[in-house]
Amino acid sequence: MEENKWMIEPKQVSTRLDKFLLENIDDVSRTRIQQWITNGDVMVNGEISKSNYKVRLHDVITLDRPEDVEYDLTPVDMNLDIVYEDHDIIVLNKPKGVVVHPGAGTKEVTLVHGLLYHCQDLSGINGVLRPGIVHRIDKDTSGLLVVAKNDKAHVGLSEQLVDKTMSRKYYALVHGELAHDHGTIDAPIGRDEKDRQKMTVTDKNSKQAITEFFVKERFKGFTLVECHLKTGRTHQIRVHMQYIKHPVVGDPKYSYRKPLTDHGQLLHAFELTLIHPITEERMTFTAPLPAEFQEILQSLREGKEIRA
Repeated sequence: MEENKWMIEPKQVSTRLDKFLLENIDDVSRTRIQQWITNGDVMVNGEISKSNYKVRLHDVITLDRPEDVEYDLTPVDMNLDIVYEDHDIIVLNKPKGVVVHPGAGTKEVTLVHGLLYHCQDLSGINGVLRPGIVHRIDKDTSGLLVVAKNDKAHVGLSEQLVDKTMSRKYYALVHGELAHDHGTIDAPIGRDEKDRQKMTVTDKNSKQAITEFFVKERFKGFTLVECHLKTGRTHQIRVHMQYIKHPVVGDPKYSYRKPLTDHGQLLHAFELTLIHPITEERMTFTAPLPAEFQEILQSLREGKEIRA
């Protein structure tokens, strides 16, 4: 990943952010720049901004430019759990164990392969690699995500992520018994310098990350929490729960104990609220906990021990 940095000069004041980048980067399309901005690769004074932001004198613009990797994706017939679909968006319930889109070192079939089989009219802002993908959830996390079927819908949904008008709620089973019924974790997240495959709470090259949690149920040695994302950093809930010493049960990267045998990570995106990018209707979608998640909770309620 290549970092680029600029400081705004007097003659550049009031230029749109996307236009400024277009004028200062060679051989790149406006669509590609829109992709970087919506993905959070572009920062203005350390904060994510919109394409139409008008730059100010002495603003510092940084771009963590991802490597340009393109993949030849062959559509694959998958049993997609579609919660809602219209001409502009698809909301689906992703099962645990499925990667959302291809990436470096990922050769397995992903959700994108299934989406391309289901419909070819996906937004092109994220290019060949991530058509239609507005936001992600981890491979080992189950639950709801929204996909854009055209560029207008994609931009509208991405702006909701920046504006924090899109709401995402998760259930997580974590180790230990939380003392407080409610709390807010406000701790910046960045790449772990010792392990580039992991994220960590750090002040170095990090972005603000806020997670609000509510205790739903306590068990012996475990707690079921409802987590609300105020920001959308990579592995945010998993990193934040580890940070307060209550890691997600079964988390292969951040839990300090061995995962539950055959059950994996117990983190589920159960509610998604958004404003439809075309009709402007406020919409809320829900997805029930996976059966195995529910079975583990029932075992805990009955006082049975689970391997963790």
